[in-house]
Amino acid sequence: MGGFASANDDILQNIVSRLPALSFASAACVSKTWNKVCDRVLSRPKLAAALSVNGSLQDGVKEVVDKVLSSPIRPQFFIASVGLAFNLEEAHRLISEKLHSRIPVITNATYGIMGRDAVSNAMREVRWNIGPEEDANSQENTDFNRGIVLIAGFFPGLKVDTIPLLRPKRVMLLPVSNLLLDSHFDYAILQECPISSKHAKVKVSSILKESNSTKMGHEHGVAMIDNFLMDIKNYTASVSGSVAPAGIIVFGDKRIDMRPFLADIDSAIPEETVIVGDANSRFLCRNGNHSRNYSADEYNFDAVALVFARDKDKPHDMGETRFHVALATGVMPFGPELRAISVTSSGLDYSWLIASINGFDDILDCQRLLADIGEEMDDESADVYIGVIQKRPSLIEPEKMESRTYMAYYEVLGGEEEYLVVEGVGIKPGDKFLFYHSDSATASSSVHNAYESIQALKAASSSKRRYSMRDVAGPSASAAAGGRLGEVFGGLIFGCHYQGESYYDCFPIFNSFPGVPIAGVICNQQIGRDPTGVSMWPAQESGESPAICTQHACSTVYLVISYVPPSPN
Repeated sequence: MGGFASANDDILQNIVSRLPALSFASAACVSKTWNKVCDRVLSRPKLAAALSVNGSLQDGVKEVVDKVLSSPIRPQFFIASVGLAFNLEEAHRLISEKLHSRIPVITNATYGIMGRDAVSNAMREVRWNIGPEEDANSQENTDFNRGIVLIAGFFPGLKVDTIPLLRPKRVMLLPVSNLLLDSHFDYAILQECPISSKHAKVKVSSILKESNSTKMGHEHGVAMIDNFLMDIKNYTASVSGSVAPAGIIVFGDKRIDMRPFLADIDSAIPEETVIVGDANSRFLCRNGNHSRNYSADEYNFDAVALVFARDKDKPHDMGETRFHVALATGVMPFGPELRAISVTSSGLDYSWLIASINGFDDILDCQRLLADIGEEMDDESADVYIGVIQKRPSLIEPEKMESRTYMAYYEVLGGEEEYLVVEGVGIKPGDKFLFYHSDSATASSSVHNAYESIQALKAASSSKRRYSMRDVAGPSASAAAGGRLGEVFGGLIFGCHYQGESYYDCFPIFNSFPGVPIAGVICNQQIGRDPTGVSMWPAQESGESPAICTQHACSTVYLVISYVPPSPN
């Protein structure tokens, strides 16, 4: 009789494994026997993704939801990325209505999407040639700036939820002179030496105003970064017994400079936690824990973190989900190492620097320096950045009084006489920096390096030998791999908007794992914690640990997800 029962279970398993997700969920509720059979069908983690370029938002949402839920899955989270011509609020509502109310959902606007087409199943990579300051809703853009990619994940052994970075709302009178620097600056002067940013004139002119007046302005309260970090740690500790999440996917509001927040996250979250995302987006989110929902009337959401924490109640015979990161950088350093002498910030958006060559006291003529840079660059459309190195105290074990080295990119907007104008804040006097420029040859070479790292991951995962991640691709490929690698079952990509239509971000993962679900977005500022310190900073001091770079420019971040079967011991 036991043989017949086993045969019946095998037949039942074969049947339920072919059901769509909703029917599969109903089958699991029929009886304990059916539930056990369904558990066997989903004994391993699963990533499902689908893309649609349907011009109708309603039809596009239906296509991707139907495709993602066309086979058994118990989704723990959804990420939906939509074209800028679609209404973000409407897209979020349509998607959320089709899904269980306790499943975390993040919907974000993007400059392009990657994934398999929900109808043809062909791999597609769609880039919309729209700059960050252009009108995505203009008539010439609405005809093609439409599409959606939907990602669903089921990672048994991990708990998943969204945690927002909140900023209280308030209104107060602000004198403009408190927000701007000295009144002798004006747009006409900065226009003399714009540097390669294609939108520099718009950005700079928007903040250089008359300083002898006041206005009614909306100043938001200080972002609650301490609460944000504490919420991440408390959630992780409550479900895993540890303060170190397995991974975090972050989406930042495009109106907020995420660099200071990411530096705080780097200081507080252990290095083994993989961190990826989009730092320059528009997003809406739904929390899986209704007790942590916040009123939009009281708070702005500066960022949202999708947190993956190991389940302390995971059965011993269940395997583990691992995250591995590879980075393809698209910027190249040039020139000597410089040092900031003084820094003046304008609100939360811009900084004016006076600088010298490191080791010398003479102040540089930044206007002339930028003019020389513009003449020597072969690519007039290239963007120019400074990469700033900073030391910050580690908050992981504050009693040890240890410091960590970080690097952040700031786009160069222009200069006048001794002043260098960059986008963003957080630079301090004494900080060292190098100039960087976007470079297609560097991007191509770096993508090949990422491909080799992912290929090494493929070779190691198919080998019977137990590798550590340092053996196959250095610590950048993963953290806390525990010396074991398993089967790769999915990949996420955060690509660069400025690479151009001929650039193929999917190549490293698609060619390495052709049958694996892949999805991605095109963004302006990529988040990808870089534990190897591959920041292209050539002047590390003797014995100094490599700088950690989390927010990148003109780069592509690859997140490869694998499953490690349970140890036979």
